[in-house]
Amino acid sequence: MEKLVLGVLASGRGSNFQAILDAIEAGTLNATVKLLIVDNGEAPAIERARKKSIECLHIDPRRSSTKDDFFVKIADEFRARSVELVILAGFMHIVRKPLIDAFPSRIINIHPALLPSFPGLHGQGQAADYGVRISGCTVHFVDEGMDTGPIIIQAAVPVSPDDTEDILSRRILKLEHKIYPEAIRLYAEGRLKVVGRKVLIDGYALKDDYIVNPPLR
Repeated sequence: MEKLVLGVLASGRGSNFQAILDAIEAGTLNATVKLLIVDNGEAPAIERARKKSIECLHIDPRRSSTKDDFFVKIADEFRARSVELVILAGFMHIVRKPLIDAFPSRIINIHPALLPSFPGLHGQGQAADYGVRISGCTVHFVDEGMDTGPIIIQAAVPVSPDDTEDILSRRILKLEHKIYPEAIRLYAEGRLKVVGRKVLIDGYALKDDYIVNPPLR
């Protein structure tokens, strides 16, 4: 089976980008990252790409005439490198139509909450402040809304009444690093089918270790 060609968008540290690279290196994900695009020339994700000899481009949105033009540039760079799936790894922009049209149902994101609850920024803080007992993370296909695309995988963690955003973020992040490479693997194997709002996964069984794990402390 040929390797799935990935393009990654990041704005910051890129810890999920690293989790994907680790899965590729471990042989559990049959993929290759062809290009990392960052909107921040000082993003730590750049160094992660450099260590793996992955091409990295800085596309500054401030140098684009419109928001759509910014995404036209991104789409052009990915298409030029035959990218098959676009991965958002802490990319701090709502994806706009030019990129979505260029990669229909071929862009995925991970969000640190159990969507559709707590979309947007600081999902972990929203959950902690609201007083929920269970939170988690969600991998989903990207559409033009804010964290509104069809859900691929979710994982849950418990929430303690005294959790801060930082504490809950660390707990959720451990599961993000598990389920993001898993979702990409399912896509690479051709096992995902979007039917309306639902993503059907061929031959997939729930994994107990994605439920209420890791422990509170």
